[in-house]
Amino acid sequence: MFIERMKSKIHRVRVTEANLNYVGSITIDEDLMDAAGLIEGEKVQIVNNNNGERIETYVIKGERGSGCICLNGAAARKTAVGDIVIIMGYGFMDFEEAKTFQPKVVFPDERTNRLIK
Repeated sequence: MFIERMKSKIHRVRVTEANLNYVGSITIDEDLMDAAGLIEGEKVQIVNNNNGERIETYVIKGERGSGCICLNGAAARKTAVGDIVIIMGYGFMDFEEAKTFQPKVVFPDERTNRLIK
């Protein structure tokens, strides 16, 4: 049996842009993507701590080191610039593997969205 389990999490980043006129998705700084083990095109869930909204979309690679967190298309209606969000990626895995799997969890600087060193 396979189950879906959280594999990646970017915890508490600030939305830097909301672009209603873009096709869709979330643009994420490539440094954050790498640290969390997310890839371009991957489905993610976004939880907005400011208003409780939960949405699913896919990842677009943002400029490395920019701190960019941009909700695009319809997702832009669910957030405002400055909102704090949590971004989670999930994966399917064997039940036994899931019991011991350790997800990648990233805690960037909440003001700049950059990795804390």
